[in-house]
Amino acid sequence: MPRACLMAAALVPAVVAGTAAAEPQRFVIDESHVSVGFLAGHARFADVLGQFTEVEGEFVYDEADRSLESGRVVVAADSVYTAHEDRDGHLRDGDFLAVDEHPEIVFTATGYEPDGDDGGTLRGELTLLGTTRPLTLDLTINRIGEHPIGGAYTLGASARGSLQRSEFGMDYALEDDLVSDRIDLIIEFEAIRED
Repeated sequence: MPRACLMAAALVPAVVAGTAAAEPQRFVIDESHVSVGFLAGHARFADVLGQFTEVEGEFVYDEADRSLESGRVVVAADSVYTAHEDRDGHLRDGDFLAVDEHPEIVFTATGYEPDGDDGGTLRGELTLLGTTRPLTLDLTINRIGEHPIGGAYTLGASARGSLQRSEFGMDYALEDDLVSDRIDLIIEFEAIRED
């Protein structure tokens, strides 16, 4: 066999393997390692920190070119928790989350623009109280690789952003900023690649 043919035959498996490795991969959020938190101002005296304890989601990400093909996160609205039982009950009723009518809060990714470092801008649509509005998050990918516990290939990330709750029809206690219109979002998660 001519030398050129031998070289080509040797290169084919490497090219195929490289192509496969660069393909977008599906990641599923680890429900035991995800936090969706929020900060809401209370009459301009201090912020109340809360979180949702039931979150699931998945996304398709290409590590080679840092592109996001799709992504969806679903939050159970009635899982809201602020370490105060009466307040949590109020947050679940019609003044705020109206969980009986709107049991899910859904974020659907529409695009991702990586920056020069380990993060980028994540764009999507948030559906809350039956209203869908654009939401932009600053995303930092903290680490990608085999997890030291268990060895699963894991992507860990942090995201920050904010929304105006009045844009979703949540206008209770806006007077004098009794409860702030602006809600800051604090999101941390680990996601496991499905091989």
